[in-house]
Amino acid sequence: MPSSMPGSAPGSVRPADAATAWLGPPIDVRPLFAGQQAAFVDLLRGLGDDEWARPTVCPGWTVKDIAAHVLGDHVGRLSMLRDGYLALRPRDGEAFPAFLDRINDEWVTAASRISPPLLVELLSSVGDQVVEFWQGADIDAMGGSVSWAGPESHPVWLDAARDFSEYWTHHQQICDAAGRSGLTGPRYLEPVLDTFMRALPHTLRDVSAAEGTVLQVVIEGFGGWTCTRGPGRWALLRETRADPAALLGLDADTAWRLCTRGIAPARAAGHARIEGDRALAEAALNIVSIIHSGD
Repeated sequence: MPSSMPGSAPGSVRPADAATAWLGPPIDVRPLFAGQQAAFVDLLRGLGDDEWARPTVCPGWTVKDIAAHVLGDHVGRLSMLRDGYLALRPRDGEAFPAFLDRINDEWVTAASRISPPLLVELLSSVGDQVVEFWQGADIDAMGGSVSWAGPESHPVWLDAARDFSEYWTHHQQICDAAGRSGLTGPRYLEPVLDTFMRALPHTLRDVSAAEGTVLQVVIEGFGGWTCTRGPGRWALLRETRADPAALLGLDADTAWRLCTRGIAPARAAGHARIEGDRALAEAALNIVSIIHSGD
């Protein structure tokens, strides 16, 4: 799976609320990093030899490969944002998603020589440093672009939430492959789903609609989000409305897998409840909350 790549380091410039209000209210996931990290390391320490080799939803990657990919994400995050060190860039003419796919595969191939016990120890040590990094981040400052939410700069809170949601996703992919339970309770899954929904305004950017048109997305057990067409762009709020132009209802399992392309939009549509403007609701099913090179 393509990894989300860090943007620029957290800075000291405060965002104008109006400039980023279309993203919806801020999410503070900093208190969740330590629990997710501890649970992830415990999960890996409990895997048997056969479980490390099991295939996952990420094509061509085993459980061990996903764990190695997470280590690569940790190393990249700390090197770039904490240490200000950026060594890799796309080649001439190389699209950014293709660049990420390439360097992720190169990293996983190189990490194939790392034993599972050593990989767990590295993930424990480096992952703890990622937790520490985010505890000290100024999430109200402006950071780099979270590209699946749009090309402009975004608040650091979205960068942190993107990071957390990616770690949660890879954790769950390993759980699925190993037949283990994951962090699917509301404490963790609610902020993950809330983060993923921040891709809705960008998803609908090319959808023409009259100003004031409302799309409602409802995830069973977690409430709703509205995306409203404004004068310049679609804008997100964490709320439910009685009279949306279109309503898209999803169960939580379908929602997170759709947003991370564990399932395709056509398959998700088979599990969805759609009311009102079907074309608008189906446009929302194209949501992708990771950097993705395409189906």
